[in-house]
Amino acid sequence: MIETIQHGQQLLALILSHRFQEPGIHFFTPGELSQQLAFMRHPVGKVIPPHVHNPVAREVHYTQEVLFLKKGRLRVDFYDSDQCYLESRILEAGDVILLATGGHGFEVLEEIEMIEVKQGPYAGEADKTRFVGITAAQARIKAE
Repeated sequence: MIETIQHGQQLLALILSHRFQEPGIHFFTPGELSQQLAFMRHPVGKVIPPHVHNPVAREVHYTQEVLFLKKGRLRVDFYDSDQCYLESRILEAGDVILLATGGHGFEVLEEIEMIEVKQGPYAGEADKTRFVGITAAQARIKAE
């Protein structure tokens, strides 16, 4: 229900299946990532005390993003930092993916609605390097 996509020792992505339902709080990311991903499931009546977040200086070197697929199906293609294709996965409605390092590309398989969360501010074209990816026929899709 949680899949870790790695290339050598490098974490490329974490995929949280829509089927994950464990009670309590579950953090899936290591503490050093600039984006943290957790799942929370609490019973009725659980109180989460009010709080504010303190200003903490953080240094971010790479953009990491989280995608929440609300509707549809999406193929995610993973590339290493040298833009070499590695493998692909299919996301379904309700799945969440954290893209940590390396490269990635997408093909919409069924009309999608998704939410993206990443660090800002957005630096425009300076924020990313685009490159030519694979075709659908070249995709090596791994099942969970």
